[in-house]
Amino acid sequence: MSNRSLPGLVSRDGETRVRVTKGLELTKRQSMLALVGLLVVFAIPDIATVTPSLQLTVVHQGLLFGLAAVGLNLLLRHTRLVSFGHAAFFGTGAYTAAVLAAKFDVASFSLLLIAAMVVATLVAAIVGYLSLRHTGLYFSLLTLAFGQLLYALVQGQSFFGSSDGLPVRPGAARQPLIFGLALDSEAYAVILYYLTVIILVVSLVVMWRLVNSPFGNALDAIGQDRTRAQFIGIPVQRYVWIAFVISGVYGGVAGALYAMVQQHVRPGPVLYFLRSGDILFMAILGGFQTLLGPLVGGVLLVFLQDVGRDVTAYFDALTGVALLIIVFGLPRGLVGSLRAGGLLAAATRDFRENPAVVGEWISAAVTGIVEATRNWLRDVQSILGVR
Repeated sequence: MSNRSLPGLVSRDGETRVRVTKGLELTKRQSMLALVGLLVVFAIPDIATVTPSLQLTVVHQGLLFGLAAVGLNLLLRHTRLVSFGHAAFFGTGAYTAAVLAAKFDVASFSLLLIAAMVVATLVAAIVGYLSLRHTGLYFSLLTLAFGQLLYALVQGQSFFGSSDGLPVRPGAARQPLIFGLALDSEAYAVILYYLTVIILVVSLVVMWRLVNSPFGNALDAIGQDRTRAQFIGIPVQRYVWIAFVISGVYGGVAGALYAMVQQHVRPGPVLYFLRSGDILFMAILGGFQTLLGPLVGGVLLVFLQDVGRDVTAYFDALTGVALLIIVFGLPRGLVGSLRAGGLLAAATRDFRENPAVVGEWISAAVTGIVEATRNWLRDVQSILGVR
């Protein structure tokens, strides 16, 4: 193996950088942020034991939905395709693990995860082959249709537990075995969390390498202009199909891990189309133009939903409020805005120079919302023929 592929310190333009893998080099600041982030993530189980408001399960779910959003973002960011059916792959991974555990007594964590990857790959390959014959709105509707078809199939079959779902408990075991060990519930949750973090880090590195490869550059070209990309010799259909399958595999892995965390799977939480909307919104919330944005969006949205359920019965409204904030204040998403620094820096500078500018921001946001509502009502009246 070449020394250029090995981790270590390198010098670029008089600046020392940390090489993580071939082509991935971090500045000192980026390295410190990455290290602090990893330390915080790995310390979550310990923090959760002394902080009742922070539940390990909530953070774990956020990371898993964030992983699914990272996969979806491969399509959204690089090919400009919007999928409304990625819950199908998340649910495929979850139900593969559940069926093998409950019906066939497969207890191995590794086997359940590998099987989920294989089945999710097959489902994504079929759905992608049929859906990618179209683009734009028709592609989005086809992915939604396939997702709902799978949801109805699982919901209506007793083999899958119908609406009650299936437990992820192989035979007499309380949960899947990790490295052949039968652990108590607390140790199982913590070790599974650490395994998820490791899988997540590896998945992010793989995705980074992928999008910064010639294949990723080709996807960017396809997203910018499909006709031009085809004209210069890029096999558009095949490349987009491969990206779709990879995206589905990420969802399948996340779904399998989710099933083993929850130890019970029902069709509503993993296959219903609203879950696809959540995964898409996570990518937008965190910033779909960045690698880490969808992951951050996943953790944040799950946390907001969990807090919202404790605060109000109308917790779904929090999602709408968050969307309005993103649209009006952070159009690049949280990570995107922090990374660019433009909007955030300008907002901070304006506030320092004139604190009253906050009122102007609120007024502008309210005016925009009122105007948008009026236009929407006008369109509805026009459609219904009401004057």
